[in-house]
Amino acid sequence: MFEKKLALHETMEFHEVINLMTTSLLKSKLSQGVVFDQDLRALLDKNVKLTTPALTAMLKLYSNSEIE
Repeated sequence: MFEKKLALHETMEFHEVINLMTTSLLKSKLSQGVVFDQDLRALLDKNVKLTTPALTAMLKLYSNSEIE
């Protein structure tokens, strides 16, 4: 059965992934206003649409877990 406890190194890795995803999301959102190429803008839009729910799910998973 799955236990909701994270080891210290797993907690650190979780933080690293969440920080990377947050930075990527922020950069994509900020770049949308200054990008004129439609293909690049479409990629940025797709990144925002896919990253937002994934980041929300990771934060929910992290907040429901315990640290050993």
